[in-house]
Amino acid sequence: MAEIKRGILYLVATPIGNLADFSARAAEVLKSADVIACEDTRHSRPLLEHYGISRPLMALHEHNEDVVAARLVERLSQGETIALVSDAGTPLISDPGFPLVRLARDAGIQVAPIPGPCALVAALCASGLPSVRFAFEGFPPRKSAARRALFESLKEESRTLIFYESAHRVEETLKDLEAVIPAERRLVIARELTKRYETIVSTTIGEAPALLEREPDMRRGEFVLLLEGAPPTLEAEDLSPEQARVLRRLLEECSVKTAVSLAVKITGARRERVYRAALRMAQDDKRKDVET
Repeated sequence: MAEIKRGILYLVATPIGNLADFSARAAEVLKSADVIACEDTRHSRPLLEHYGISRPLMALHEHNEDVVAARLVERLSQGETIALVSDAGTPLISDPGFPLVRLARDAGIQVAPIPGPCALVAALCASGLPSVRFAFEGFPPRKSAARRALFESLKEESRTLIFYESAHRVEETLKDLEAVIPAERRLVIARELTKRYETIVSTTIGEAPALLEREPDMRRGEFVLLLEGAPPTLEAEDLSPEQARVLRRLLEECSVKTAVSLAVKITGARRERVYRAALRMAQDDKRKDVET
């Protein structure tokens, strides 16, 4: 049995759908906590009851977290152990908790993560999109104009982009993506992850709105949207043919870091340009492996 230390803030990941994904360590920490801070105590109770966990609960959500965070840090300072959980997944990932963690760390209190389910990570690893570099953007704005402005600002982003979205806004969000992002860009729609009706569909920006119109079930549940990154721009084009050949050969034998260092020494190319080219080559190789 792992030792549960006192006066620590534990950040405990909870299942995003399947209760069996709850770890033994997470259950042990919650059973030992002096208080469990929950995004919604009504939502957390079924999980706690399922695992026989009976500890005092305190609500901590977006409307009260500044006030409650200060109270919890005071209790932590007095040696109490507190566990923070969100409704589902990893705390702070598009969920409350940041003010509490910041105050705790500023007060010199140890903050210990208890890792576990996270919807964005689950969706990314199953998407078939490049995972070497990615950017999580959380929930897009509620209003169409603000959403389109966000998508416009990310239009040239080369990393895989990940968004969360709710069932009642997903159709409009996909239409706004279609209005801004090139139609051929690949998109993966993941819904109800780890649940009975889990669905992960690969499509394109141009085809996605029609897909949801044809299949009513695709408009239900909780969504993760994963967008393929933009192709390289002319400003960040590859190296000269000879420099690219040297880098490619080095990547076949070395790690990216070592290959970049050696390529800079051999070719005299700028490190930033070589590094960008190496990342693109690695992403292209992974994409080809997935497609074959």
